[in-house]
Amino acid sequence: MKFTVIKNLQKDSAMSLILKGFLFFILLYILSDIFVMKSSFGISAEAVNSTLFGNEEAYIDPINESSFLEFWHTQIFFIMMILLTLSAVFIRVAKRSRAILTNALMITALVSLISLPLAFYISKFFIDIYVITYFIWHLVAIYMIFYSFWKLNARSI
Repeated sequence: MKFTVIKNLQKDSAMSLILKGFLFFILLYILSDIFVMKSSFGISAEAVNSTLFGNEEAYIDPINESSFLEFWHTQIFFIMMILLTLSAVFIRVAKRSRAILTNALMITALVSLISLPLAFYISKFFIDIYVITYFIWHLVAIYMIFYSFWKLNARSI
């Protein structure tokens, strides 16, 4: 997190390059997360419903509680690491609307994480909230990554 204390990123080309590489890896993670979720857990309301509660017609067993809690636990960890580091970079390079986008990213990711166990333990209604907020936080994160790339390139010219 040394980039948070560097006064001028345009004069530190090494740190700018490191941040661009870091943003590239975050982008790869965000995009691959969508494909991994699609193939394992599901990214549509029907697929998530089948994963959580099973589907007799398709011979899909419901996920057991320990597997669900393990999945949820790893999601909390990875999302926390991605969001905190991405937000630190974005806040450092952005000037306008950084509070709005950072809050939108954090709130939608948090609602996504909270709605999943609510869907599993309380009501299937929360599946739709999970799917919607999952995609919103991914889209906001992708926007923040590209905006940060753009600002880092603009500063290095």
